[in-house]
Amino acid sequence: MSARRKQGEEEERSEEDFEEAMREAASSKASRRKPEPPKLQIIPKIPEAVDDFLRNFLRRFRMTRTLNSFEAEWYGSAQKQQTESLRMTSAGVSFIPDALTHRQLLHSEMEEVRRETDLLREEVLEAGESLVRMQRERDFHRLQYRRVLEEKNRLMEDFKQLKKHLESYEPALKQLDGKFQAALTQKMLISLEKGRVKNTTNTQLKQEKPQSKKERSISRSKSADKATINRRPKFPEPYLAQVNFETCKSSFSLSCSIRAHQLPISCIDLHPRKLILASASDDRSWRLWALPGNGEKVGQMVLTGEGHSDWLSGCSFHPDGGKLATSSGDSTVRLWDFSRGCCVLTLSGHTQPTWGCSFHTCGHFLASCSADRTAKLWDLNRESCRLTLRKHTASVNTVCFLPFSDLLLTCSADKTIAMWDARVSVCTSTFQGHQHPCNHVTFNLAGNITASCDTGGTVNLWDIRKPSLATATVDTGPMAANQVAFSPSGKMLAAASSDGLVRLVEVGSLVVSSLSGHSDAVQSVMFDHKGETVVSAGSDGLINVWS
Repeated sequence: MSARRKQGEEEERSEEDFEEAMREAASSKASRRKPEPPKLQIIPKIPEAVDDFLRNFLRRFRMTRTLNSFEAEWYGSAQKQQTESLRMTSAGVSFIPDALTHRQLLHSEMEEVRRETDLLREEVLEAGESLVRMQRERDFHRLQYRRVLEEKNRLMEDFKQLKKHLESYEPALKQLDGKFQAALTQKMLISLEKGRVKNTTNTQLKQEKPQSKKERSISRSKSADKATINRRPKFPEPYLAQVNFETCKSSFSLSCSIRAHQLPISCIDLHPRKLILASASDDRSWRLWALPGNGEKVGQMVLTGEGHSDWLSGCSFHPDGGKLATSSGDSTVRLWDFSRGCCVLTLSGHTQPTWGCSFHTCGHFLASCSADRTAKLWDLNRESCRLTLRKHTASVNTVCFLPFSDLLLTCSADKTIAMWDARVSVCTSTFQGHQHPCNHVTFNLAGNITASCDTGGTVNLWDIRKPSLATATVDTGPMAANQVAFSPSGKMLAAASSDGLVRLVEVGSLVVSSLSGHSDAVQSVMFDHKGETVVSAGSDGLINVWS
């Protein structure tokens, strides 16, 4: 017993020495560290472990042999358990936690499941609200679809009825057309008969009255002229006269030149009563200029206006002279009031650039043409489009009204000219004869002759009663003819050419003369109210006045 007791005491001393060595090592290690500020530590009440409780219990009651046996068996089993756990981990078997750790894991998993459940519940509620909203929208769109379908069916029925109604009018229209042609033929025969009777009467009177020596000489000169004319070669068509360009001396001379714009001028128009000229340019502005004889300084700018978002292509004075209409590359037509000094109306309906515009004689209607292959008739009182004219297969370049009439002319890049009855939107006749796209068309003041020009430099004269064939053709080429204009008497025709010249054609003899004064293409030309002055404008930004 004493030997065992001594052995136990030696073991206790060795343990105490080991604990003291550990404390000294810890204190030396703490002394090497930098001093840290003291922290307030809260030591929780940690329950005593089972092995510590047993070890303290045995020491308290001096049960050394039992303590040694317990520690040997305890540490042996702990080492064996650690070795077994390492073996199981290497074999792929996870460590089985104790009940407390398992409970904490289950608690955390349950909290995660609850959180996910709450999120899913919110998402389900939102999805339910979205479903209800989509069902309401579906019902609304179903009702709209049914309403549109009913309206479409009703419109189809109305269209069928209108088509049947139109077909019922076709026999009456054919009958009226036949009566019109018969009446026109009868009228022409009556006029020819009256002319023949009048010529017969004049011949009889001349035969009865003796001629003097002077009258006989005049008659001989006339007969000689007729013989000279008869000796000329005949043309292949009875109503067609083809004239090549010949340079002749003109009676007009350049009186003044106005630097109107810095960019090209696309169109000019003369005031209905005053010597005031309007010009439209690529600089998006229009201007009014005083001409010679107006009482103001020549070349003085009277008024200007801006508002279009793109280049200007045309301008036209209102018949009362108080307004101006302009067309532009921004696909709109604007109406400007001089008394207000601003734009009073913007007409939007074309889908492509507008090329020109023209007022009806009454001033309540305005026609416009566009690159979208249509021409439109605008009601200025209602500020809306009244008619849309569709026939051309290419860009419509010019539109103009016959003076004091409801007839409307349009020319197109499809090489044709169409005449319309603006009251019923019907094409009454088509002029075909140009070999190149048409640039411009205009009437004479009497309204019986039409002149047109094309990109090949050809100018055609037409009788509106015989649209099938041009009565005369004048070649002003080889470059394009951009615009034509009749003098007030109708005896002279001016043509603006891309070669920088203004061609003057005598309608009766088809003699052509030229005016030079522009350094670039001439885009627009016109006569004054008396026909004594020619005004031209071109891509050089100049307005030339020829008198």
